[in-house]
Amino acid sequence: MISSWTQLLPLPLQGARITIVVALLSAGVALVLSIAVGLARLSGLRAIRWLSTIYVEFFRGTSLLIQLFWLYFALPFVGIELPKLLAAVLALGLNYGAYGSEIVRSSILAVPKGQWEAAIALNMKPWQRMLYVIIPQAFVRMLPPLGNLLIELVKGTSLVYFITLADLTYQAMVLRNNYIAWTPQILALLLIMYYMINALIAFAIRLIERKASVGRL
Repeated sequence: MISSWTQLLPLPLQGARITIVVALLSAGVALVLSIAVGLARLSGLRAIRWLSTIYVEFFRGTSLLIQLFWLYFALPFVGIELPKLLAAVLALGLNYGAYGSEIVRSSILAVPKGQWEAAIALNMKPWQRMLYVIIPQAFVRMLPPLGNLLIELVKGTSLVYFITLADLTYQAMVLRNNYIAWTPQILALLLIMYYMINALIAFAIRLIERKASVGRL
């Protein structure tokens, strides 16, 4: 029998480590996709814009849980069997990358027209305009919504419970099944741990925002 809160902690702490690993890897995939697809949506080539739009609309328009099920449960029927961690990272990365790409695209478009014209007047090449003038200004605009998206991603990692990846939610449910009488305490601990992880992320994002905003109007 459990007699104190401290006896509840070992399994959730193990699960929190998996949750953080999944979140970090998924965030890396999502960030790369956000930038690549966000820029692709602004491409002068219609085929690239078309393909990137299909990706965004598909992953925004379908359930993350069903995407996860497809990657883990459906692909083996066509001979592709993914490890639990890889399936989780791909599902989260592909889904949140679609949302992130819209943040990148809209932030770039929000840069004042005068900045684009000034870069053209300086005879900069398109890649130079984007790299040295547009993206640094768009980056400051991207940070708050990307920070919010990262927090949503961390909360979304709880869905990996359904493919039995031993994350924070999974370990909490194991405890709950073993100690039904402690259900309120276990679920309260689950809430607190998710909140602490996201509070740290929010704090880090605010620090980055302040540093990135220094010297800018």
